[in-house]
Amino acid sequence: MGIKYFNLLGQDFGKVSFKNPILTASGTFGYATEYSDFFDVSKLGAVVTKAITKAPRAGNDGARIFETSSGMINRIGLENVGVDKFCEVKLKELQENDINFIVNVAGSSPDEYVYVAEKLGNAGVSAIEINVSCPNVKAGCLEFGTDETALGTLVGQIRQAFSGFLVIKLTPNVTRIENLAQAAQNAGADAISAINTLKGVGLKLEFSGKNVRKTLVEGGLSGKCIKPHALSCVKRIKSAVTIPIIGMGGISSLDDVLEFIAVGADLVQIGTENFTNPDISSKIITELEEFMSAHGFKDFNELKEILRDGI
Repeated sequence: MGIKYFNLLGQDFGKVSFKNPILTASGTFGYATEYSDFFDVSKLGAVVTKAITKAPRAGNDGARIFETSSGMINRIGLENVGVDKFCEVKLKELQENDINFIVNVAGSSPDEYVYVAEKLGNAGVSAIEINVSCPNVKAGCLEFGTDETALGTLVGQIRQAFSGFLVIKLTPNVTRIENLAQAAQNAGADAISAINTLKGVGLKLEFSGKNVRKTLVEGGLSGKCIKPHALSCVKRIKSAVTIPIIGMGGISSLDDVLEFIAVGADLVQIGTENFTNPDISSKIITELEEFMSAHGFKDFNELKEILRDGI
């Protein structure tokens, strides 16, 4: 991160620059190198890593994934290697492969968030995304992401410990997401990412006579089915803050990307689609560049202005 890219798709936000506006979402792209068999991952604007916590986490027991119509429910539970191993192993892999990245950070207390953020900053990480929106853990995340005062306090503490590009990932499971975005901006956030998953329940019933076998997964709903709500959230956030917005939620095509940009996103993250179409991000980057060249746009900022006109 931090290299200045002067090309058709480049985006510069001062503290960090991106080759293009296409990122991959945390929890859907591993630690990045897992996808190197499908395409050149260094081509991406950035990879947002799995959530990293202070100590390693094994994640939730039992069923973790439930397929739904046009989406999926997950209850992974923030399984990850922990910040020490991340810095020792995963960080080196990212750097050696010249992959732009943002580290997603989660915790069960403010002290844990601050500890991980500070350790990452000391290790040379220039951008982090604070997860205050995961519905799949018993402590942390949503406790901070649904209360403006708690969120503002947490962001302020992290801001003091981390000088790099600070992104706050918001939950849609609130009444007024724009208020949370304002609280994050006022406390020192450099950008907002939205949305994380919606709360959902997946239930499968299998009958054998009067006996019924029930499979139930309660967790976060993602995929194409949440896109209309995600667009609404991004549009409302745009009306409330001046910092950049990273939009996500059901993106699977270039048209989806353009819609998110039109309602206020400056960058996008592609998530659930990676599971069924692992090279989708690479394809969309190519399609976006071809689209802009074909229509005569001088750069991505000009495209943003035209898309947002009248919305």
